[in-house]
Amino acid sequence: MKKNILFFIVLVLAASCGNKSIIYKDPIPAHDSLRIFSKFINEERVINIWTPPNYDSTTDSLMVIYMPDGGIKEDFPHIANTLDTLIKQNKMPNVILVGIENTVRRRDLAGPSNIEYDLKYIPNPGGAENFRKFIKEELFPEIDQRYSTNNQKAIIGESLAGLFIIETLILEPTMFDYYIAMDPSLWFNENYLVKNFESLTEENNYANKKLWYAGSSVTDISTYTNKLEQKLKDSKGELIWKYEDEPNEKHHTIYRATKEKALIWIFSDFQ
Repeated sequence: MKKNILFFIVLVLAASCGNKSIIYKDPIPAHDSLRIFSKFINEERVINIWTPPNYDSTTDSLMVIYMPDGGIKEDFPHIANTLDTLIKQNKMPNVILVGIENTVRRRDLAGPSNIEYDLKYIPNPGGAENFRKFIKEELFPEIDQRYSTNNQKAIIGESLAGLFIIETLILEPTMFDYYIAMDPSLWFNENYLVKNFESLTEENNYANKKLWYAGSSVTDISTYTNKLEQKLKDSKGELIWKYEDEPNEKHHTIYRATKEKALIWIFSDFQ
């Protein structure tokens, strides 16, 4: 198992350092960019914002989808292009996409861990709480001030971003209404979130919250995404959820392979 995890982490870290938009040659959509200095993470962050084609001709207030890994050389272009296609096909409502460009990715997306094994590959974990505060207390108000938004929010991401999304759902479910996580790194911290799911979710209210998540063929991912599925089945909570086991997908393919069906299912209430 340890050898499998080591091999998987090497693949994850290699993928996270790659330039996904160049590899896939994604066209960069028209978008806005701004910079925000965060007191919580003590640095300036680049934020990319995509609005739907009819944004300037409508007075509607729109839902916002937030995404870690939201740089122009990260996942922002292909998610924005997918939203544009699905909206034009009337498969989902008009939304605004807000991408958060990475600086120290592993720090921001991982919770605390004292596990020696984790620290070999994520030497500076524990920034997720401050990253959440940045999004909630600094980024949300900035986006609401600049754009025509309503009070509904979603978040989408994969791998370590997926871990952050599941952790946010479990610890602070009121922060978003819709959660989408592909191949979340639930192995982190000796699968703390899954192992302690019952106690962590006992006092939180998940009514009207929706979760869509998926696991690829990577054993050290699917082991824990499958375990989380069983925990969700056994729970008596009001969370609306769907799990997609994707044994034919690899860690580096699952985001693009599943994003459309994830978005369509999450926003099915709007059809």
